[in-house]
Amino acid sequence: MTLRKAHPQEAEILWNIRKQAIRHGCKTSYDADVIARWTPDDMPEHYRQMVIEYPFYVVEDEKGDIAATGYLDLDTHCLEAIFTLPAASGKGMATRIIEALKQEAHSRGLTRLTLDATPNARSFYQKLGFVTLSEKYHHSRMAGADYAVLKWRSTCNVRNAWLSR
Repeated sequence: MTLRKAHPQEAEILWNIRKQAIRHGCKTSYDADVIARWTPDDMPEHYRQMVIEYPFYVVEDEKGDIAATGYLDLDTHCLEAIFTLPAASGKGMATRIIEALKQEAHSRGLTRLTLDATPNARSFYQKLGFVTLSEKYHHSRMAGADYAVLKWRSTCNVRNAWLSR
């Protein structure tokens, strides 16, 4: 597995990982029509802009294919787009992304991070030491619907062991 920063020309690949992760992982948490609207086939151009503007990381699998994503929103100090391909789930890739994002935040002087996550990811974030702040409904303009999300918080404690792998 290789951790690295994403390139803007990879935005469509990253969008595809997002789509697959949501369509597979969220089907027990949300209605199929909400998921379909939340994951359109065509990538919105603002997604590429996020790859350009923010520290956006990927993990490549053993074949060199991107299998996990995530970025740090420098304006909100929020972790975003933490997604793993369903076939690569459980291999530690999302954990490596989160540790890299914590390191990135720490290097920028940030001490606390937040993230909004779907209910199906609850145990994953708890294992990483995130604390639930609230459960709320988020309105997605893309999906045209409100859906439940969990608001999480973590400190920027860094474990360099993940970064050296």
